[in-house]
Amino acid sequence: MTNVVAVIAAHADDEVLGCGGTMARLADEGYDVHVLLMADGESSRADAADSAMIRDRVSSRQAAAEQARDALRCTSVQTLDLPDNRMDGLELLDVVRHIETFLARFRPQTVFTHHAGDVNIDHRIVHDAVIAACRPQPGFVVTDLLFFEIPSSTEWRPPSSGEPFNPNWFVDISATLERKLEALRSYEPEMRPFPHARSLRAVEALASWRGATVGATAAEAFVLGRRIVR
Repeated sequence: MTNVVAVIAAHADDEVLGCGGTMARLADEGYDVHVLLMADGESSRADAADSAMIRDRVSSRQAAAEQARDALRCTSVQTLDLPDNRMDGLELLDVVRHIETFLARFRPQTVFTHHAGDVNIDHRIVHDAVIAACRPQPGFVVTDLLFFEIPSSTEWRPPSSGEPFNPNWFVDISATLERKLEALRSYEPEMRPFPHARSLRAVEALASWRGATVGATAAEAFVLGRRIVR
């Protein structure tokens, strides 16, 4: 049976920030890695009144997602156009249905998505929608549910105001960190200069620190939401 993994993220670039090294490693190991990106990532910008400019930016961001897919050697990437940073204005059931359709199409055993405690509202909505779509009903295909961290969102939520990110699952990405950084370069407009948390240098430093905590050169950290052994 083919091993299938799904990555469900709010915005194009979140998938790479959260688990790009793991995606590349799984692809190298023969997994089919399918990515679903939910929001357009642009329509909340200050100049959103310029609709033509926003359409161009959305198209550029989708092209960047495809470049990142190729750098990580994933199987597919699908981008939706839900409103950026306004997903809390949608009915949760409508968001869930998008995810259910995606899961029914690819039938992944493992799903990666956002942590519940992120600052970004879209991240939290996607987290809740994935939880709903992955209800462990009899015969449901998803057995492993993992939550990733997003630099400049997860660590920016004070522990006293939300659920802290306490990782208990680590993936050694020593061999694929460079591919993660290459994929992030596809999203150059979204990256920031160091010492911003969403900079290439900071992402590399985080990977080094997560690796050092488990005896690896580089790693990505996750919270295990659920694992079903059948």
